[in-house]
Amino acid sequence: MSTSIRAATPKTGIPGLIENWRSDLPAGFLVFLIALPLSLGIAMASGFPPMAGIISAIVGGVVVSRLNGSFVTINGPAAGLIVVLVDAVQSLGQGDAMAGYRYTLAAIVIASVLQVLLGLFKAGKLSAFFPISVVHGMLAAIGIIIMGKQIHTLLGVKPEAESLLGAIAEIPNSLVNLNPEVAFIGFSGLLLLVACTFFKKPALKMIPAPLLVVLTGLGLGQYFDLDHVHRYLFLPETEILPHHVFTIGPAFLVAVPENFWSGFYFPDFSKIATIEFWISVVAICLVGSLESLLSAAAVDKLDVYKRNSKLNKDLTAVGIGNLICGLIGGLPMITEIVRSSANVNNGAKTGWANFFHGLFLLIFVALFPKLIHEIPLASLAALLVYTGSRLASPKEFAKTISIGWDNFAVFAATIVGVLATDLLIGVAIGITVELLIHIARGLKIRQILSSAYHVRRTNENTYHIEVSGAAVFSNIIGLKSLAVGLPERKTVYFDLSESELIDHTVMEFIHHFAEEYNQADGQCKIVGLEYHRPYSNHRLAARRKVI
Repeated sequence: MSTSIRAATPKTGIPGLIENWRSDLPAGFLVFLIALPLSLGIAMASGFPPMAGIISAIVGGVVVSRLNGSFVTINGPAAGLIVVLVDAVQSLGQGDAMAGYRYTLAAIVIASVLQVLLGLFKAGKLSAFFPISVVHGMLAAIGIIIMGKQIHTLLGVKPEAESLLGAIAEIPNSLVNLNPEVAFIGFSGLLLLVACTFFKKPALKMIPAPLLVVLTGLGLGQYFDLDHVHRYLFLPETEILPHHVFTIGPAFLVAVPENFWSGFYFPDFSKIATIEFWISVVAICLVGSLESLLSAAAVDKLDVYKRNSKLNKDLTAVGIGNLICGLIGGLPMITEIVRSSANVNNGAKTGWANFFHGLFLLIFVALFPKLIHEIPLASLAALLVYTGSRLASPKEFAKTISIGWDNFAVFAATIVGVLATDLLIGVAIGITVELLIHIARGLKIRQILSSAYHVRRTNENTYHIEVSGAAVFSNIIGLKSLAVGLPERKTVYFDLSESELIDHTVMEFIHHFAEEYNQADGQCKIVGLEYHRPYSNHRLAARRKVI
């Protein structure tokens, strides 16, 4: 099986373009249709001009696709960075949105330089340092924040509160005082997105759901005449309603410059000496790098050719792309999982699909800026609310609880920490809770960053990875390095009989490695778990050796 896969692996570079353009061009076009509305929505939710999201997607496609170390990934703006960017714009701008935007561009430039250095110094594996439950908690918190802020836009109401918790608390008030026509556009988009998840036949999925939402929004926007400011009466005969007159107009549409070149802005470095500036730099670099690395690794599992991305090269390329974006007014980008999945599902074979998606965006915004202006904000808010609901879905909570209450405690602590403070502090809180749980279970301080992992070769084709001491998230890098360095198509044993403590992050890595190794014509077995007591009935639960 491996031989045939290798023989069929697509070429890269110009030979790959010549060989695969018939599959990559249509895949890139379909991703462009998805990326256009999402890029606009993410930009506005981040406190940036709408064009900033388009700039990021164009650079991610046209530039980064030619430099990165992955094959079928799509680069562009992502919902995970919204929280970091909103905080940066608000803290640096201190009420002046445009000034905050330009200060944040400067922070993106410095953060991107750090990203490039991380890639060059091969720091891509540091993403393994973060516990899985903390990463999931961070993403769930981001989903809650996105929903808490975008529901108001979907309803056509501007909240009075400036803080996150205040905005969430105002949701009932916005529901009572919603603008009916705007809310109708928003809820129509939301219902379409939910309905599309039930479509099973490929013919019904020919039009991507985000594009369908935008097209519906365009039609309803014309029907409600959003191009002109006017008032309208809503159910005037219903006396129980507190008021019936609502205002509608272009303020509820996407604002983009008619001239493509006027959409570019330049960074302002005048706050580079402030603490707030460097907090923003670290947050943008850390969250962006972590999300990008995790997404690239996830997309590798979707690749039908089972190619492995060069994560350090990928991180360097994303850093270069972000440097360009920061200098010309774009959002920071990551390797984006949703668009990458669509890319794979639509038959992409090489990075040229990413290139074509960026090229289509460039052509569209250069030639049809007026069409973008006709998109209702409520339609984009529907896309973001739906994205947030996926990140913080009840399934994520249930899945986390099923693995163990210890895992859920870390997950919940991270969510509460992010909502109550900010992203970096929330992640630090989650990591601290995880370490305290491990210490309560017997983890020694000296074992936090080091553990005993040894490879023993018993014959030409058999390797034993012996794990002793405590195997937890904070010392997993050594284990990953050993495992990745093993030759293919051999017999590998993970011997856990001497390990005192194994956490969920390590258990998940070992099981996933075994599954992938077996699928690649090797044999990988896990032995020694019979000496351990799991903390739940889940096969990936943390466990401790029974003495």
